[in-house]
Amino acid sequence: MNIVSLQLIYQYARDKNVTDFLLLTARPLYPAKDLKEKPMASRAPRENIDESTLTVTKPKSKAVGLPAVTNALKISLEQMGPLRSVQTLLAVNQVDGFDCMGCAWPEHDKRHTAEFCENGAKAVAEEATRRRVTPEFFASHSIAELKTRDDYWLGQQGRLTHPMLLDEGATHYRPVEWDDALELIAQEIRDMDSPDQAVFYTSGRTSNEAAFAYQLLVRGVGTNNLPDCSNMCHESSGSALVETIGIGKGSVSLKDVETASLIFVAGQNPGTNHPRMLSSLEKAKKNGAVIVSVNPLPEAGLLKFENPQNVVGMMVGTELTDDFLQIRAGGDQALFQGLGKYLLEAESAGRTSPGLRTVFDHDFISKHTVGLDAYVKQLEDVAWEDILEATGLTMEQIEATGERLLASKATIVCWAMGLTQHKHSVPTLRDVVNVLLLQGNIGKPGPESAPSAGIPMSRATAPWAFSSKCRRSSTTGWTKSSNSSPPGPTATIPSQPSGRCGTARSGFSSGWAATLCGRPRL
Repeated sequence: MNIVSLQLIYQYARDKNVTDFLLLTARPLYPAKDLKEKPMASRAPRENIDESTLTVTKPKSKAVGLPAVTNALKISLEQMGPLRSVQTLLAVNQVDGFDCMGCAWPEHDKRHTAEFCENGAKAVAEEATRRRVTPEFFASHSIAELKTRDDYWLGQQGRLTHPMLLDEGATHYRPVEWDDALELIAQEIRDMDSPDQAVFYTSGRTSNEAAFAYQLLVRGVGTNNLPDCSNMCHESSGSALVETIGIGKGSVSLKDVETASLIFVAGQNPGTNHPRMLSSLEKAKKNGAVIVSVNPLPEAGLLKFENPQNVVGMMVGTELTDDFLQIRAGGDQALFQGLGKYLLEAESAGRTSPGLRTVFDHDFISKHTVGLDAYVKQLEDVAWEDILEATGLTMEQIEATGERLLASKATIVCWAMGLTQHKHSVPTLRDVVNVLLLQGNIGKPGPESAPSAGIPMSRATAPWAFSSKCRRSSTTGWTKSSNSSPPGPTATIPSQPSGRCGTARSGFSSGWAATLCGRPRL
């Protein structure tokens, strides 16, 4: 942030009476007598959230900006106090610092001083909080009482100071020494008939470094039972991508995103869940990219982004989404089948795409894919009326999006849990890849599939990172200039025919969403 930004934030904070916030942002600019010193973190909440006081306001039309900065630093000061807030936040996502546990969005080689978002600041604040949960806390709170507390209250109490043990039949946790706790765990492992009887779980709050060391320990024990939050979030992505392109994770770089011609943001709310993605979308937009948002609900961050890293960004903002497709929940597979069908009809009509002799990239398809005929037959058989009913979109919307694809020379599809958490998620993602393969949008600068979500530890423990036989660099052989075969499995169009999307007329359970398309292979 520059000095103008700090002055604007200072004025905003004074107007809102956020005195804690001034400690961090205004100290270099204003005398200490204007500030109220607060050396320690604030007390943890004493009561559950009173939901009767919650209100519903009008939808927002923009996100981030000064309110996000103010709230992030306010929470940091509440949890960590001023000194630790400065020390910690300035190290987040820095080369000589640590990766934020808020999301997995990568960084450029050149980092901002404040290389974090509001969510990241909150996540770091809860990890580095000065609040402490001592043995006295558990002596005063029984298991029965703790069960009456909401998740927010429990999470806000602070960090444990001792290992705690719940004996069989006991009403309270009791403290134990570290050596005793470790010996208890070790003995439980020794007493198993097989290491596979144990399950070792990690969450997204685990750092990459800790998760990597953890999985080495577990594999040393003799099992790969390492479920983690990436299983719940992106197991379907790994399954679909391994089946289709031979690598279980998206491999786009920040440069790819920021130089793409067309970006689909499907089934995700970056402004809410991983706001740092908005900075890259802003750069892409300024470089001429078209952004299509696919979601049942419009998200403020994708409508307008106020970038707090510069004055213009905060005061003016950037409108990100060019087209918003308000799709029915679960209708994404039908949408991408419809886009594939539109490309097929454009190909049959003799139309072209930038850099190609026709709509399809036939050189890429012939060298690097199999199964095109089966996919074309599937697209020919699916009816437009079924696609429209399953998606809830109009034919004009799908045609306009199809024209976006025809005009694009580099297309990226970003998705998250809105696509991965359905019963038909794997077929859906196969259809996403199928559309990308038609125009050769795999393995060349700019495009590729890009599953993105808040899973910072997936690079360390995700099962497909170890089970796949393909090297991480497997997509390098997919460029049209290469004469070598791809080192991973050949891409398929499709890997398995996905089948038509379910609609009310098809007799499926939901008349308003495509909830039973294809058969997932999890």
